[in-house]
Amino acid sequence: MEEPEGAAEPERAPADEAAPSPRPRRRGRTTLLIAAAAVLGVVAGTCTGYLVQADREPTKLPPLSQPVLAQAKGPGPEPLSAAQDRKLRTDGDLRKLLLKKPKGAKDVEWLEGMDGWMDMAGYADLYEEPGEVFPDLVENEFRRAAVTGWAEGESYTVEIRLVQFRQEETLQADEVTDNNQYWADEDATDSWDLPGTGDGMVYVHRKPETEPGYLPVYSAEAHAWRGDIAMEIWVSGTKAIPKSKIMDLARRQMERL
Repeated sequence: MEEPEGAAEPERAPADEAAPSPRPRRRGRTTLLIAAAAVLGVVAGTCTGYLVQADREPTKLPPLSQPVLAQAKGPGPEPLSAAQDRKLRTDGDLRKLLLKKPKGAKDVEWLEGMDGWMDMAGYADLYEEPGEVFPDLVENEFRRAAVTGWAEGESYTVEIRLVQFRQEETLQADEVTDNNQYWADEDATDSWDLPGTGDGMVYVHRKPETEPGYLPVYSAEAHAWRGDIAMEIWVSGTKAIPKSKIMDLARRQMERL
């Protein structure tokens, strides 16, 4: 089958309909405005305090010596194990958290030469306007993306991505998931909550994509996030995709996070 790139590009609504851009929301300008206001407040407060203090009598300073604080005794707490420390697990080789290719499944051509990683340019290229998406990924602290996929006979292809962000200012994994879920709901779609994820969702599109000279292509997808990682799963095939298939993939992948 063709590379499931089309499935990775959410369908866009017509231009006259109100719909969010695939780009993450911008927060940089707001942060700068808040920082500037804080600086002005510090300067104004300093000037006022100086004028008030200038008219007062000098105040005796407290002695420099201070009482010694008692220190806690005994050994400190044991560090969390890798199984308990989620941050330690996700800071390691992200590819190890991807589902393994099932027995009997075939490799897909679009994974050749990627070594399980997708760089920022490759991820941006999955959208209709890569030139717009790329600088937003830079601004929103894209860190890395691990990817896997396989073909199951002539019926289905699967692609799974774990997209990680640094998240020093915003919960970008959450925002990316919200945006993907918005576009997933645009078509004639059945959707269900993904248990154990809070707001994760799975989707099965009822109508296949059709093109003259080609077999109809059915699709399903799942979107959820945990910590600094957004999970994206895409399944496409020439047969209708059952809810149980996409739900099972999404559930097992989230358990590994």
